[in-house]
Amino acid sequence: MKKLNPVFMPAVVIAVCLCTGRGWSQTARWPEQKANAWYARQPWLVGSNYVPKSAINQLEMWQEATFDPDEIDKELSWAEAMGMNTMRVFLHDLLWQQDAGGFQRRIDRFLTIASRHHIRPMFVLFDSCWDPLPRLGPQHPPIPGVYNSGWVQSPGAAALADANQYPRLKAYVQGVVAAFAKDGRILAWDVWNEPGTDNAGSYPKEELKEKDKTAKVTALLPQVFEWAREANPMQPLTSGVWAVDTSPDGASLGELQEIQLRESDVITFHNYTWPEYFKRQVSWLKKYNRPVICTEYMARPVGSTFDTVLPIAKEERVGAINWGFVAGKTQTYLPWTRGSIRTF
Repeated sequence: MKKLNPVFMPAVVIAVCLCTGRGWSQTARWPEQKANAWYARQPWLVGSNYVPKSAINQLEMWQEATFDPDEIDKELSWAEAMGMNTMRVFLHDLLWQQDAGGFQRRIDRFLTIASRHHIRPMFVLFDSCWDPLPRLGPQHPPIPGVYNSGWVQSPGAAALADANQYPRLKAYVQGVVAAFAKDGRILAWDVWNEPGTDNAGSYPKEELKEKDKTAKVTALLPQVFEWAREANPMQPLTSGVWAVDTSPDGASLGELQEIQLRESDVITFHNYTWPEYFKRQVSWLKKYNRPVICTEYMARPVGSTFDTVLPIAKEERVGAINWGFVAGKTQTYLPWTRGSIRTF
């Protein structure tokens, strides 16, 4: 065969991608049929949001000095013994900036441990909740009696407000997803936890103004989905809707929630209310004709408990991932004293 002139090679590559559909598949949301076929291959998904008891937040969980594989192994063995088969686990952009290679190796080691216990985690890339000023290095000790006193946002307020940092955020998303894009040990990617959450009540001086934060996240969230899809992962992408009004006369969705539902390959949601409202939300979300997984629940004072939610989830074949697993430095077994109903 006659060799092609190197000058024309880029055009040939582009043409091949277009003809095979590869260029399209890297940036397109999964069709309903693909999403439902993927879910049909999964067991009934049951697990927890997970951070080991030795870590106060994502940074302490993953940084080299405090990464604790022995503790993780022990705790995931408990999860396996309870019948759990997934965990929702938070990552952080600063970890990639700090030590991309080391962070990747620690994720791989975590996956090896999880796989040994027949657990396939859902990794969370970004998070709008709690402290808007994340810092690398040693983390402060837990504040006595305070729920989740050290959890941090990703990206932090400074990075979210500065568009010049977005290439760094893109490098993080694509670096992590591409490294594990074909890794069957991973269940899914949750690209952003509760995007746009306002924490001004707890961090009035540190948090961005609500309007500014919402605008920044609204512009960035679709890009994050696109960045992740460009890495062409075999796992689905999602971002869980929360505080959704599913009253009979129709849901009142904000722009961020519309983006989440429009971009997610599989639908995930948070629900901390009575079981009848949980069931109603499930029914409403199933109208999107995609798999439905609850990635946060369990708040005893308002009736969101294991014994009330899990039977409904199993009957509806909805995945159920409760908030919190071990009593550790996050102190999520305490009442959430900053104005929330979530008490564990």
